[in-house]
Amino acid sequence: MSTQPEKKSRFSRKPKDPDNPGRLSQFKTLYQASVKQNPKIPLWMALTFVVTLLVFMVLLHFIWSSWIYTAILGAIFGLLATVIVFGRLAERAAYGSLEGQAGGTGAALQSLKRGWVYEQEPVAAEAGRARKMSELSNAAMVFRAIGKPGVVLIGEGPSGASRKLLESERKRVARVAGPEVPVHVLRVGAGEDTVKLGNLAKTMKGLDKKLTDAEVQAVTKRLRALGASKPPIPKGVDPRNAPRMDRKAMRGR
Repeated sequence: MSTQPEKKSRFSRKPKDPDNPGRLSQFKTLYQASVKQNPKIPLWMALTFVVTLLVFMVLLHFIWSSWIYTAILGAIFGLLATVIVFGRLAERAAYGSLEGQAGGTGAALQSLKRGWVYEQEPVAAEAGRARKMSELSNAAMVFRAIGKPGVVLIGEGPSGASRKLLESERKRVARVAGPEVPVHVLRVGAGEDTVKLGNLAKTMKGLDKKLTDAEVQAVTKRLRALGASKPPIPKGVDPRNAPRMDRKAMRGR
C-alpha cells in the first residue's frame, strides 16, 4: 500500500478562509444588510443604470454612429454610476442602522480619514440604572477624537445625563490639554442642538483647523496619559461590540 502523499493539482482551488471572505462575499453581505435597512436600494440602482446608459448612448452616438459601441460604453458608465450610488445609499443605511444604538458613535468615527486620532471606546460613561444589555440605551457616553481643529468630545444617550457628562469631561480635558487647545462639544441625536450620526464626520471636518500635526500628536499623548473616566457599566455590556462599517465595501472595492 503506497504511503506517498497525494499530489495536488497546480490548478486546484485553495480552501476558502472563513475569516477572510472575498470581495464578492463582502459586497453580497453589505448589499443584503443595506437592502434590509432600505428596501428601495435595488430600485435606485436599476434606475441609475438605465438613465446613465440612455444618456451616454445618446451623447456618444454623435461620436460613433454604431449603437453597439455606444451601448457597450454606456453599460460600462452605467455600472460605474450604479456602484457609486450604491456606495452612498449603503453608507446612509449603515448610519441608519446605528441610530439609537449604544456605542454607535464609536462606529461612526471610523469614517474619519487621516489626521484624526479617536478612541473607539467611550472615555466616559454613565450607565445609570441599567443592569443588563437591553437597558444600555439609557446609558450616557462620551467619545473623544483629536485632530487639527482640536479635541472633539461627542456625547450620546439621554439629554440630561449626556450633557452633564460632556461638561465634566470638557473641564477634565481642558485642564490637561491647555488653554491653547480648542475643545469642541457635540451631541449625537435627532433633537435640537444635536448632530445626526450620519453628519458627525462631516461636522467635525468642517471645524476650523487650529493645530499642526505635531501638536495633535502631543495633545494625544497628554490625553492618553490622563486615562479614561468611566463609572462601572453593567456586566456583559461592552460598547466595543457596536457594529462596524466596512468602508472599502461601501466604496465598491
